Parts: sequence; structure tokens; C-alpha cells
Amino acid sequence: MKILAIESSCDETAAAVVEDGRKLHSNVIVSQIDIHAMYGGVVPEVAARSHIEVINPVINQALTDATMTWDDIDAIAVTYAPGLIGSLLVGTLAARTLAVIHSKPLHPIHHVEAHVYANFITEQADSLSLTLPSAQPEFPMLALIVSGGHSQLVLFRDHGDYELLGQTQDDAVGEAFDKVAKILGLPYPGGPSITKAALDGDAFKYKLPKAKLADPYNFSFSGLKTAVLRAVQHDVGVDFTF
Repeated sequence: MKILAIESSCDETAAAVVEDGRKLHSNVIVSQIDIHAMYGGVVPEVAARSHIEVINPVINQALTDATMTWDDIDAIAVTYAPGLIGSLLVGTLAARTLAVIHSKPLHPIHHVEAHVYANFITEQADSLSLTLPSAQPEFPMLALIVSGGHSQLVLFRDHGDYELLGQTQDDAVGEAFDKVAKILGLPYPGGPSITKAALDGDAFKYKLPKAKLADPYNFSFSGLKTAVLRAVQHDVGVDFTF
């Protein structure tokens, strides 16, 4: 089965053609990082408008790169949640419209689940050069999901049989990276910027706290973020506000 997959949950417009859940025929992504960099984070309204501008070209390019037409596609899959509501509406409306026009089944996908199932893609077209797993994961498996606004630890016993073991009790780790980068005057996105700066840093200069939680599977990053803010305020002698 060949599925056209559409993703627009945040600041990337993407489409791909996947066969039998394991072979990737095309993978087209348009990122908005440069657009949101000036704001230091994703602006929901700007993100939605940017999706509108590129959603159709991205989908068409995914079909072209896969050397397929709509006659080759068996179904459409689209992210329905979670994400920015305006961005999600662009992707779901496009998918619903195409499903009606081309008489294709439509499957709504929870994109956090999709992050995990991306690891089941082990083959790709010759035109692609992505780093993929050598074999599909085996159950039971433990999934650490740290994408965007999510920081979760999930136990997968089988397909559709999983349990949320723990999650952040406040900020997601991605948000903490972005906020800390802004405090330090580093560019967005924060993760790569902090990683690069840390290569020349001193891991022992500051004593930062470690969250103490009753549930060992949960996370907390707000205290760490605040500790960085206080350390910066102390060093520069100036109060800092967002």
C-alpha cells in the first residue's frame, strides 16, 4: 500500500510517499526556521500563513519525486493533532479536499505516535540519502519522545498497545532550550545553538539544579531554565525579562 502523508503541525510543511510502512519513496520538507528566527520562536499566525503558501507545491513535489501519480496512491494520511491549530487546519483541509477529489481513504494521524513509527522506515528510494535504521524496532520497546512541545517516555508493548510512563510536568525540553538560548543571546532554534556554544564551554563553572520528582519517569525543566536566568542576572548584574 502506498500512502501520501501530509504534516503541518508546527513550522514545517512536509509530504512524503511511504509504501507498506517501511519504504520511503519521497520526502519533501519546507522549513520556516528562517521566518521565525527574528522572533526567537514560532509565531502561530505566521506559521499558518506560510503553510498555506506552500502546502500544494509540497504535495505535488512529493508525488513528482516518487515518480507517481494519484492513480498510484492508495490512501492519504494527515496529522490531525497535536500542534498549532491554524497550522493543523491547513494540512487537514488540504488532505480532506484531496481525498474527496481523488476518491482516496483518509487516515488522521496523531503526530507524536508518528514520531515513533518513523523508526519503522528502513528502506528508501535511490534518489534519497537519509540515515535510516537497519531494521525495524521489536516489541516491547521504550520510546523517548522529545520533539517540539513534547517530552515523554512511552512503553510500546505492540502496535496500538502502549503506556505513557512519564512526561514533563512543566516545560518541554525543546522550549527550555529555546528560552535559555534567548536568555544567552543565542539564535533560534535554541538546541543547535546551545550545543555549538557548549563545545567551548566549561561544564563545571555553574552548579545547576536537578529536578527531584516523586515519579522517576517524569521530567521537569522549568527550574533549570529559571536557574540559568538567575545565573545570567547575577553575572551581568542586570535584570532580565522576556
